[in-house]
Amino acid sequence: MRLHRNRRALVTCAIAMLCPLTACAGYAPAPSPAAAGPVPATFETEPAGFETEPAGSPSPDPAEESDIGTRPTKWGPLSEADRDLIRKVRLASLWEMPIAQDAVQRAATARVREVSKEISAQHHTLDRQVRDLATKLEVKLPVKPTEQQQRWMTDISGRSGNAYDTTYVKWLRLAHGQIFGLIGAVRGSTQNTLVRRFSEQANTAVLNHQRLLESTGLTTPASFPTPPA
Repeated sequence: MRLHRNRRALVTCAIAMLCPLTACAGYAPAPSPAAAGPVPATFETEPAGFETEPAGSPSPDPAEESDIGTRPTKWGPLSEADRDLIRKVRLASLWEMPIAQDAVQRAATARVREVSKEISAQHHTLDRQVRDLATKLEVKLPVKPTEQQQRWMTDISGRSGNAYDTTYVKWLRLAHGQIFGLIGAVRGSTQNTLVRRFSEQANTAVLNHQRLLESTGLTTPASFPTPPA
C-alpha cells in the first residue's frame, strides 16, 4: 500500500513538471529588429489636389502685394498716387542731397554755394519726414536714385567752373519742376490726413528750392519741364 502511494506521488510530480514545458512548446520568440532586417521608410503623401511650389521659387513680397490700388489706414485711404508721391520725394532726396553737398564745395560762384547749402539742409529735413511717414503707412522706399537721376549727377560732377554751376542749376530746377505738379495733384485729391500734411511740407520745400535756384540767374529754357498740353 505504501509503495502504491509513493508511485502515485511520483507520477503526479512528473505531470506537474511537464505542464510548463508543454505550455511553452508552441511559443516562438519574436525576432529582434536587427534580425528582422531594415524597416522600410514611410513617407507622408500630399492630399489629393494639393500642389506644392517648385523648389527655389521666390515667396511673394507682402509689400508688393499691398501696393496695388487703394488700401485703408487709420489716417484714411492710401491711394497709389499717395504712395507715388512718397517714393518720388524720397528719390529726390537721394540724389539732390549729395549733389548739393558737392556743389557747396565745388560751385564756382558764391551764390550757387549758398543756395546749395540751404537746399541740402532742407532735404535732410524732408527726407526725415518722408521716412517717418513711410514707416507709419508701411510704404516701401527706394534706396538709390533712378538711372536718369544718376545720369544727371554724372553730368554735373563731370564739369567744372561755370559749366558746373549752370548744369547743376539746370538739372535741379528741372527735377523740382517735374515733382511740383504731382505734389499739387496729391494735395488736392488725397483723403489720407498724413499724406495731406506731408504734401504741404513738400510743397513748401520744393517751391522754396525753385526760387533759390532761379535766384542764381543761371536758369535757361532747358531748366524747365515741358508744360502740360
